[in-house]
Amino acid sequence: MARNVFDYIIEEKLPFFWCEGCGNGIILKTIAKVFADLNLDPREIVVVTGIGCWGKADDYLSVNSLHVTHGRALPAATGVKLVNPNLKVLALMGDGDGLTIGGNHFIHAARRNIDITAIISNNFNYGMTGGQVSGTTPERSVTSTSRFGSVEPPFDVVNLAIAAGASYVARATVYHVNLLEKYIKNAIMKKGFSVVDVINVCPTYFGRLNKMKTSVEMMEFLRDNSTFNKNEGDINSNKFALGEFVNIEKPDFSTKYLEVQKQAKEKISSLEQDSGAR
Repeated sequence: MARNVFDYIIEEKLPFFWCEGCGNGIILKTIAKVFADLNLDPREIVVVTGIGCWGKADDYLSVNSLHVTHGRALPAATGVKLVNPNLKVLALMGDGDGLTIGGNHFIHAARRNIDITAIISNNFNYGMTGGQVSGTTPERSVTSTSRFGSVEPPFDVVNLAIAAGASYVARATVYHVNLLEKYIKNAIMKKGFSVVDVINVCPTYFGRLNKMKTSVEMMEFLRDNSTFNKNEGDINSNKFALGEFVNIEKPDFSTKYLEVQKQAKEKISSLEQDSGAR
């Protein structure tokens, strides 16, 4: 049975909760479109979210969902995946939720190569709680807690994911929707830990405090400051390198764990046979 976007979105919940000009709606519709293009059974999808603006995404998706505490989407998603490896599991996290509060979980999910798709709505601040500086806020950027510019160096989500061992890593922006769709589709179909870093300027706080007063100006900022030359990317200089950075094949955690279980059962069976022979 062919499916469409609205087979995955709860229309009665519309319009979206997010601020005017926020790119979260673009990301959500893109995810639903990918679900439809892949003709995925909603009953076999699990979306796990944490706390924050992007954490509201599960409210609108007509799939299995799990809404957990701040920074804990990935361990919850890991539990779901290990119980039923056949499910398509997505962790939808903001930069504050997934990389700042939940940074340790992010590193270890990548290290283990858990078969989860992590989609980061990276808006450079804690958007829901007042626009405070986050782990991805570029240096010198103004936030509600760095009025004269942040002095902290930010995480580069792509570099962190690569260093920690993810199987698939890509970056797009909410301006480059066709690219975003392609990368989310590739990430969902990839076996292993997949990360899509989505640059999505917060219109209410980060944009207004950093000389982008309108949604149009923010979209122009994303258009004008994106590059496909990976050597030019520099988050601190507001130059975003887009593309696929890693796409490799290696066994995911569930595959390796099932093999260990198989070996353990064979060993136990062998010991029982030896014991019976005596």
